[in-house]
Amino acid sequence: MAIEDFEHDSLRCIRCSYCKWIPWENMRHPDFMQGCPSAARYHFHAYSSGGKFNMALSLMKGRIDYTDGYLDALYKCQMDGSCDVSCKATNDIEPLQLMQEMRIKCVEEGQGDPVHALTVEGLKKEDNMLQCLKADRGRWAEGLAVKDLTKEKAEVAFHAGCRYCFDEELRPTVRGGLNLLLSAGVDIGIMGQSEVCCGGRVYEMGYLGELIKYAEHNQETFKTAGVKILVTPCSDCYQSFKVLYDKIGRKLDMEVLHITEYLDRLIRQGKIELTRKVPLTVTYHDPCHLGRLAEPWIHWKGKEVKVLSQVICHEPPKKYRRGANGVYDIPREILKRIPGLRLVEMYRTRESAWCCGSGGGVKEAFPDFAIWTGAERLKEAKAVGAKAIVSACPWCTRNFLDTASETGEKIEVYDLIDLVQKAV
Repeated sequence: MAIEDFEHDSLRCIRCSYCKWIPWENMRHPDFMQGCPSAARYHFHAYSSGGKFNMALSLMKGRIDYTDGYLDALYKCQMDGSCDVSCKATNDIEPLQLMQEMRIKCVEEGQGDPVHALTVEGLKKEDNMLQCLKADRGRWAEGLAVKDLTKEKAEVAFHAGCRYCFDEELRPTVRGGLNLLLSAGVDIGIMGQSEVCCGGRVYEMGYLGELIKYAEHNQETFKTAGVKILVTPCSDCYQSFKVLYDKIGRKLDMEVLHITEYLDRLIRQGKIELTRKVPLTVTYHDPCHLGRLAEPWIHWKGKEVKVLSQVICHEPPKKYRRGANGVYDIPREILKRIPGLRLVEMYRTRESAWCCGSGGGVKEAFPDFAIWTGAERLKEAKAVGAKAIVSACPWCTRNFLDTASETGEKIEVYDLIDLVQKAV
């Protein structure tokens, strides 16, 4: 697609600014009603998705050209999809897809963010998003009795993801997650040094070609390995494998599960028992890529038609992704099963959750904005009485840890895997 495919959406945007807030029916506290970190931080309409419709339409009509201000507004966005959920509560238009196409167009025309360009150079060289050596990718699993899928067969493939492979502070979490599956008797293997990036984060930066390249590579790799189930502890990878690959016509021919979904299955089968008390009051943060952005992709082919030369409709009727069908209940059900643990909810949850701050290339290019966004979430966690914030994505965990360190906020940060380990 291209931004020209969203010209009608740009015209149909009524500039109501609803995209800056969570849907009114989900508003529970006056201090926590905003949904768009960009608009909340920079206080200018261009930083909202409504502003992006203005920008895209003006660019299409030749009224404006690329400027520093245009690019600043476009790239200071986590691409978290909160605006998309709120917009579709009142209008059936596609702000998130438009913003994605705007970034793709910028990259194609040499207007990509320079920090993102450096990240992509490293990705092309080492196949990961952290500028680390490809040769070190499998080190996180050293000493674990897990199968090597490049040499032997297994029913389940465990894809750690770039962040977990190279972030040494988070290494106990990913090792613990794999150990839980091994202890439950799962026939599981890893690609080790041969594992590569999913391509999802670089796609959000505007690099469509890289997503296609890694989708094709991973599709062939997993097919050759003969695995039936693909499990990942990374929400970004999960969304890429399950949603983005399907979006670009590279759907994986296997069951794709986030580790929380697989842990829940094993717990229900009695293969993992949560018996030890964890006396802690926690709140759960919905990762964008496990929540609203993980909703299955909906393919539609048709055309726009005008009824009575006025109202634009779709023929056949178009179904929309509204963020409600992500993975929301399972992580909470696991937490509720842990003895002694008390779960309290924040004011913005599920499809209306506030972003952790690290998505869309913001963590890489605008770390101060990522920290500001994370700090807003930690404030919300403490406002509901939580002593710890729990997520199910290493990028969320990383940014919350960085935020707590830089701001001095006194709150513990966990991945859900960490608490399951404590309870086993």
